[in-house]
Order: sequence, then C-alpha cells, then structure tokens
Amino acid sequence: MSRSRYHFTEPSRPHFLTCTVVDWLPVFTRQAAVEIVLDSWRHLQSHDGLKLYGYVILENHLHAVAQAPNLPSVWRRFKSFTAREIIDLLETKGAEPLLKRLREALKAHRSDRLHQFWQEGSHPQGIDGEEMLRQKLDYIHQNPVKRGYVDCAEHWRWSSARDYAGQEGLIEVDTRWLTE
Repeated sequence: MSRSRYHFTEPSRPHFLTCTVVDWLPVFTRQAAVEIVLDSWRHLQSHDGLKLYGYVILENHLHAVAQAPNLPSVWRRFKSFTAREIIDLLETKGAEPLLKRLREALKAHRSDRLHQFWQEGSHPQGIDGEEMLRQKLDYIHQNPVKRGYVDCAEHWRWSSARDYAGQEGLIEVDTRWLTE
C-alpha cells in the first residue's frame, strides 16, 4: 500500500515538490543549512540533469519545481544527502535541542539511522502545462510575502523570484520556458 496519494506521474517531466522538516523545525534559519540545499542542487544539476524552474527555502520547508531524467531517484538522493549533511552540521554546532527532536521523530521501527530530518514524501505534483507552471511558481515566490517576511518576492534571498525579476539569483534556474 502506498504511503501517500501523491506520486511522480511521469518521472521525466517537471513536478512541483515540497520537502518539510519533521515537526516543522526551523532549521533553515542557518545560512550553512541553506547552503547545503543549494550545493546539493548544484551538484545534481551538474551530474544528474536536474533542472530547477523555481524554488523557495523557508525556515522549515522548501518548495521547488524541478525536472530530471529520473526525478524520483534524483529527489530521493537530494533528500538523503541533505538530511545527512544538515544533521552533521547541527552536531558540529552543538544544536542538541534540534537533534533531540530529530531523534524523537524517528519512527520506532527504523534502525538505519539515528535521526529523521525530512517528513516522509515530497508530495510530487506533475506540471500539466504553462498555466500550471506559472501558478506553482507564483505560489512558491509569494510564500515569504504571504508569511510577512518580505514585501516583495524578489527580496527573499532564498528564492528564484530574483531570477524571474531579471536579477542574479543564488543558483541556476531555467527560465527559458518563458520564451518557448
């Protein structure tokens, strides 16, 4: 039986994805934790054909619209790598209250690790055309605005809104679909 009603429909087409830290813990308030996510995406872009159409990283979750030749495998590796690296970072920084919560979140039947970082699943939703892509990108970019963190989407540092406003972003984002 499947854990979720969300599935990668066609693994090679773009999908809207959400990754949430267990218990909505605010881990991405640390620049170093965000850099782990960005570095992982850069690596996957260079080595696995990952295309990012948009993203936002908030304090306890992220959204992305992404595509890869085998997106389920690429995204699984992304979550595994970032979880391990961020847990290592938290251990290095002595963030014991967060680490304790991540240990407690681990399901009792799991024995392959000490911590659970990401919630299970990524809620993948296949993108069914330009209108849906625009809607998901707008949702992604407006997320920090709706939360009251910034007044203008491109002012949120950890988002692709800058790329779509003609400014330089933090990571390569494919905006070419706009002209296709």
